[in-house]
Amino acid sequence: MGKNLENDLTFNREIKAEQEFNLKDFFLQWEWLLLLIFIAIHIMNSQLSPYYLNTYTLLDATMTFLDKAFIALSMTFVIIFGDIDISVGSTVALSSVIMAVLYNAGLSMPLAITACLLVGITAGFINGILIVKFKELSAVIVTLSTMILYRGIAYIILEDQAAGGFPMWFNFLGWGYIKNIIPVILIVFAIAAVIFYLLLHKTTFGRKIYAIGNNDVASLFSGIKVDKIKLIVFTLNGFMAALAALFLTSKMGSTRPNIASGYELDVIAMVVLGGVSTSGGKGKMIGVLLSIFIIGYLRYGLGLVNIPSQVILIIIGALLILSVLVSNLLYGNKSE
Repeated sequence: MGKNLENDLTFNREIKAEQEFNLKDFFLQWEWLLLLIFIAIHIMNSQLSPYYLNTYTLLDATMTFLDKAFIALSMTFVIIFGDIDISVGSTVALSSVIMAVLYNAGLSMPLAITACLLVGITAGFINGILIVKFKELSAVIVTLSTMILYRGIAYIILEDQAAGGFPMWFNFLGWGYIKNIIPVILIVFAIAAVIFYLLLHKTTFGRKIYAIGNNDVASLFSGIKVDKIKLIVFTLNGFMAALAALFLTSKMGSTRPNIASGYELDVIAMVVLGGVSTSGGKGKMIGVLLSIFIIGYLRYGLGLVNIPSQVILIIIGALLILSVLVSNLLYGNKSE
């Protein structure tokens, strides 16, 4: 009887210790730190400007940064692979330029929008097929090459000219509201974010992405079609770049070959700050979503008080470096 009681007490202590450990791990997740940073940025911005902390301002601010956030959703998949795509800014430009030129040549706006999306899909597919067929070339080299190629084609088509003259309803994408309160772009992004979250965390496809990021060779031998999944993800990344092009062009009212310059760096910063490891196999969509709004509201708040863009870049760069250092210090190379 005494022996059994002692065993029960030992078992209960072990269970309690395990629960305490799991609880500690839960609250030490990177996403909690991001949430604290997110709250701190709102506090700081509200102190910098009395006009910042109200519903209309916070909702309107999303229109200034959510176009590039679409790409961050799919770039999360790419970086979890351990790969990268630095051609997305050029894909945005090429998709936008071709849409504008076709519309100005007499094509209907819906068909021009379709062409924009097809250009993005094609650009992403080219990236993917080059990466899976020429394995001796890294994704950095391939997408660096296509970054130059896509931007160059955009300049050949439009040179240094602008193209626009879009119908009024097209402007609704970038500047429209639902019920005169919620920006259209925020609603579309929320839908896309839910889809990507479910795809990454609740499907077999998402589990395969993590597996490939941890060890693509082992994944191949376990029956995962690594090349096929990579091709799908890079093509999807091109599609999201084209979707971003629609919203960006709508906001601008016209397009030029140099639009979206530097988008690739902003997008990668959003993903890495969100806790996605560049070595692959680690990261959560919720962290990326938090980092999108951290960077977006940080830029917006500092812009309200006319902080120079160069200073904002320095602050974001410092925040990114600090986040990587803290992440490595706390979590090392733990995989998802």
